[in-house]
Amino acid sequence: MSAINKVVLAYSGGLDTSVILKWLQDTYKCEIVTFTADIGQGEEVSPARAKAKQMGVKEIFIDDLREANVLFDEVGEPDRTEFLN
Repeated sequence: MSAINKVVLAYSGGLDTSVILKWLQDTYKCEIVTFTADIGQGEEVSPARAKAKQMGVKEIFIDDLREANVLFDEVGEPDRTEFLN
């Protein structure tokens, strides 16, 4: 294995990303940094922080990207008209 010291993981706190977080810790013995984007999913971001902390993550980033999510309409579908102009 290569010498990997730190990995940044796009982390939702769900089963898939929690399993890969543990796998990265066990396989590479490296520091994991998590990044969670709040795009308006509600209460899901707080449990993601708690789960990452519980798994020993020292650097946890959660960014509010709701305002940056301007290419999506109210149903969550991409607004493709912007790309057509």
